[in-house]
Amino acid sequence: MTNFRTVSPQQPGGKQNPIARFPPEYFAMVMATGIVSIAIDDDGLNLAARALLWLNVAVFIVLWIVTFIRLIFYPSQFVYDMTHHFHGAAFLTVVAGTCVLGCQFVLLTPLISVAKVLWVLGIGLWVVLNYTFFTVVTVRNPKPSLQTGINGVWLLTVVSTESICVLGTFIAPFSSRLELILFSSLAFCLAGAFFYAFFITLILYRWMFFRMKPEKLTPDYWIDMGALAIVTLSLALLVSVSSRWDLLGELVPFLKGFMLLFWATATWWIPFLFIVEIWRHFFGKVPFVYSPDYWSLIFPLGMYSVATTEVMRASGLAFLHPLATTFSWLAVIIWAVVFLGLLLNLTPRSLRSMIRGHFSIPHRPR
Repeated sequence: MTNFRTVSPQQPGGKQNPIARFPPEYFAMVMATGIVSIAIDDDGLNLAARALLWLNVAVFIVLWIVTFIRLIFYPSQFVYDMTHHFHGAAFLTVVAGTCVLGCQFVLLTPLISVAKVLWVLGIGLWVVLNYTFFTVVTVRNPKPSLQTGINGVWLLTVVSTESICVLGTFIAPFSSRLELILFSSLAFCLAGAFFYAFFITLILYRWMFFRMKPEKLTPDYWIDMGALAIVTLSLALLVSVSSRWDLLGELVPFLKGFMLLFWATATWWIPFLFIVEIWRHFFGKVPFVYSPDYWSLIFPLGMYSVATTEVMRASGLAFLHPLATTFSWLAVIIWAVVFLGLLLNLTPRSLRSMIRGHFSIPHRPR
């Protein structure tokens, strides 16, 4: 399990209120639930997709309440997390979660005005959190080494940036400022692609030239693929609305070429990440234990499904449909397992121990 809760110097020993230590990356649950909802809606499960929408609204509200409580009553821990090399990027799940929820409102309800508000909110949060993160990791001293300071969570800079593009392309046709929104979406798309090229180089350098312990290869590294998938989705959606703005129409060959490039690279990552997961759990003996970073595994799988569907629509490659459906159901299954883990994690300890006693597999001595 990822050690997300590094204790601040002001609070030695780790004896803090659970809310004070609440992981900011829990907004990845909103991201995961939202993308699963959108994926199964593409498969025709409209009722289930809408049920997940309203569950997501509830989760979104609860997470914001907890965030405000942390900010008001535990400001030192909140600031410590936000200005930390390892934890700071996790706050960008707030941006991506906000925009994914907005996409749900566009695709599953007639409440387009809510989606517009969430898009503006997402941009505001992106400005604050993105520039805070980049400023802090630049000016803070002392700095950690590359080996300890960077991980897959840093690619949330890509996901949060691209999520603004995705929601922007959805709401643009419903706005009187269509060209401005589409231009903004194009700019966010290109900026996010640049962030990916930069950060994935550092991450792969760490993987290839430093020792990687099994417990360090946490599920958030699936964002290596998920970030590519959301760039692919952004490009595909820009192609889909290209007839509405002349500049996008001129850029269609460029957009389609990079769309296929990013989709193909995302596809390359998937077998490799599955191999790493097998090595981590079955050879590295890392147990399957609920952790909030598992939501960061679900989102890439769901995003790959949705991105593949949009690539199919933008390019006419109908033979990709079974691939999109397969990853949609894979994301649903893993979402259900992780959600069950969350519920068990929230139950009283005595009841949780009894349940685990009934269903656990006896440990084989090493």
